[in-house]
Amino acid sequence: MKSEFDKPYFKELAEFLHEAYETKTIFPPKQLVFSAFTTDLNEVKVVILGQDPYHTPGAAEGLAFSVPASQPVPPSLVNIYKEIDSDIGRHANPSGSLRNWQKQGVLLLNTVLTVEAHRPKSHSGKGWEIFTTEVIKYLDEERPHLVFMLWGRDARNKAELIDTSKHLILESPHPSPLSAHYGFFGNHHFSKCNNFLRENGLEEIIW
Repeated sequence: MKSEFDKPYFKELAEFLHEAYETKTIFPPKQLVFSAFTTDLNEVKVVILGQDPYHTPGAAEGLAFSVPASQPVPPSLVNIYKEIDSDIGRHANPSGSLRNWQKQGVLLLNTVLTVEAHRPKSHSGKGWEIFTTEVIKYLDEERPHLVFMLWGRDARNKAELIDTSKHLILESPHPSPLSAHYGFFGNHHFSKCNNFLRENGLEEIIW
């Protein structure tokens, strides 16, 4: 993916971000923007695609839906845990940190990787969507038997990039309290994911 950094769109994005970080409060901190990619793309089994980072202080750590263990569990993640509990019995995480999922090959990727404080989607349309589209294309082409969990409209727009003859796509509304009751609850994505992994000889995720 490093080749993306030399393309004109990414150079424009980098200039925008340089000024933004100098003049405004931007999340996550610079050093955490690419935290999702500490998951080796060649070891990924599951992709959970979010919207953009949490826009409140201390919450964003560069992983979709995850917060540092010291932070309260955000409402969307509360709903994710509720669905896991309903679907497979009980979630395994003791906090709002999803790094245990990351270590098991879950790529926790937002479609946009930065945000201005208290202004959700403020960095949409700046170039991040192009970058994350290229990530999805790479994974689609280079990896077998992936599970893509696409929650919410922005994530579901990526479905057309994915070869369903190779991969499993699981779509639903976003787990936000504003939309979870319209189809996120009861989607059984976590059991469906593990069934697919097991059928393809891959180790299940401990959710």
